[in-house]
Amino acid sequence: MKLRFEGNLNVLLPGIRELSQELRMIEAEDGIVVRVEPSSGELEVGMEQGKAYIRYGQKHQFFRGLGLLVQHGLHGEPFHLREQQQFDTIGPMFDLSRNAVLTLDGFKFMLRKMALMGLNSVMLYLEDTYEIGEEPYFGYMRGRYTQAELKEIDDYADQFGIEAFPSIQTLAHLEEFLKWEPVKHYKDTKGALLVGDEQTDRLVENMIEAASAPFRSRKIHIGMDEAEELGRGKYLDRNGYTSRFEIMIAHLDKVLDMTRRRGLKAMMWSDMFLKLASQNGSDYYDKDTQIPEEMARRIPKDVDMVYWDYNHMEQEDYENLIAKHRPLGCNLVFAGAVWVFNTFGVNYGLSLNASDAALQVCKREGIREVYATMWGDDGMESNPFAALLGLQLYAEHAYSEAKPDQEKLAERVKFCTGIEADAFLTFKDLDEVPGSEPNNRMQSNPSKFLLYQDVLLGLFDKQIEGLDLSAHYAKVEQDIHSRRVKEAELDYLFEVPEKLCGVLKRKSEIGIELKRAYDAKDTGTLRRIATEVLPEIAEAVRELRAAHRAQWLRMFKPFGWEVIDIRYGGVVNRLDTASLRLLDYVEGRIGQIEELEQERLVYSSSNRFNNRGVGWCSYYYRMASPNVFFHVMNPF
Repeated sequence: MKLRFEGNLNVLLPGIRELSQELRMIEAEDGIVVRVEPSSGELEVGMEQGKAYIRYGQKHQFFRGLGLLVQHGLHGEPFHLREQQQFDTIGPMFDLSRNAVLTLDGFKFMLRKMALMGLNSVMLYLEDTYEIGEEPYFGYMRGRYTQAELKEIDDYADQFGIEAFPSIQTLAHLEEFLKWEPVKHYKDTKGALLVGDEQTDRLVENMIEAASAPFRSRKIHIGMDEAEELGRGKYLDRNGYTSRFEIMIAHLDKVLDMTRRRGLKAMMWSDMFLKLASQNGSDYYDKDTQIPEEMARRIPKDVDMVYWDYNHMEQEDYENLIAKHRPLGCNLVFAGAVWVFNTFGVNYGLSLNASDAALQVCKREGIREVYATMWGDDGMESNPFAALLGLQLYAEHAYSEAKPDQEKLAERVKFCTGIEADAFLTFKDLDEVPGSEPNNRMQSNPSKFLLYQDVLLGLFDKQIEGLDLSAHYAKVEQDIHSRRVKEAELDYLFEVPEKLCGVLKRKSEIGIELKRAYDAKDTGTLRRIATEVLPEIAEAVRELRAAHRAQWLRMFKPFGWEVIDIRYGGVVNRLDTASLRLLDYVEGRIGQIEELEQERLVYSSSNRFNNRGVGWCSYYYRMASPNVFFHVMNPF
């Protein structure tokens, strides 16, 4: 599409040129004239009689408007659109600390998609994946960003009016730094800092300086979530028992003093305060929680509280929990999620419904700042690119007073990403299997535990018995294949789920078949499985690994891939051992296979027999074996 822009374009031209390839757009003298004008705040886009206009209030709105102009202008018919932005700030939070650190090119790709959507903020979750000159072990071998790389991300985002800022940890969730023996003086417990110590104070000061320096933004997220172990390790030995609230408030005061001196506006996760106020001291979502007046009085009011909630699907739940936060007296920010965590897919059934409910309530409650988190728990087998449909939902909510029209959402995501909404939704079918609760609201993740579970031990076999998951994954494999568009820029995203289904249609129920044949002393079936089926599965795993490796190296730094590589190696090696054990048995070299002698039990209380889905497991090492992967003599 040929366009000729008129108006004050000085601050817009770099972004226009970055998006020209995305939009297949050419600036040309003989192009459609596009009058670019400021507005009082609304975004207005239209075209009639060969002339077009974009009126915008803020820089990022122009780029959404540009996308809308090209999207609708391609039809050649007159149109006029008017949108009022519902949130002041909206965008994703990328988890860059759980193995998967986006390359600069990968990050820039996401920023271009965000620009077309009209998102205006991006939070970089950085536990230890940024450099601190005085701390060589901080982010060591973890793919940490240099100061120059973070500045380049910030510069690139700014072209589109997107505010980039860091989200760090100044209290807990620092296991990957504190694991190093040379920095043990900073450690209270496995993941929490030894607060109240002068060395720790200097470290936190350096963290804040290093994380904030590359960014234009004066925002910083200081973390402080899920610090249940606070004060229970070395701190306890030194100081005796002190309530976690007292420790947190003292530390928060110090951290805020550091941010204030730098002119930074701090935000933090709200969960620890609500947990400490709950009846059992640990329930974030306790409906009976009341914030005590003394707690509210002592919490500084110049720190924004980020209420995170990823899995409630009823608007009433959000209304109640927002009300629980109000007595804290701080500005309230909301963080939802697109569920890419602990799965090879995306739990869109839960994500879209939970986000839709949450964002409608946020509009009514006057919450002006919202984020879509994309956590990478336990290694990040999935990726944020697969979550673009979820981000599109956030964007359409941001420019719609009511619930976004589903047809419009589908049209927008196809335009912005090149991928059909229905194709994105196939990611949910990796986990939304027979036996799951509706929309997989219990977060079952069989795509991960059925790949990694051992075929002889069958830890999850009782969970899935009778569900015919082999047929399910065979169908999903075909569904994915039929929706692929080879010329689409993001088609490669579907290579991994398609290959994974190729594995799981063979592997998901093989443990059940093995146990049945062994109990029946069906040596013919056992021999066939050993010589034909398990080698076929191993070859399918190798193909999956190759596809996954190519995808990873295309979007992430290489650090962290070794973890996934080792996991795939474990699957293949255990398949080889299973074949050997089966042949030893059927050929009489051993009298029994002890693993198959064991009765199969349900893995956990999350199972279909009590309406809690087909199961959930958070950790690879628990999927692969019930035995000891590591033993920590002193976790503190």
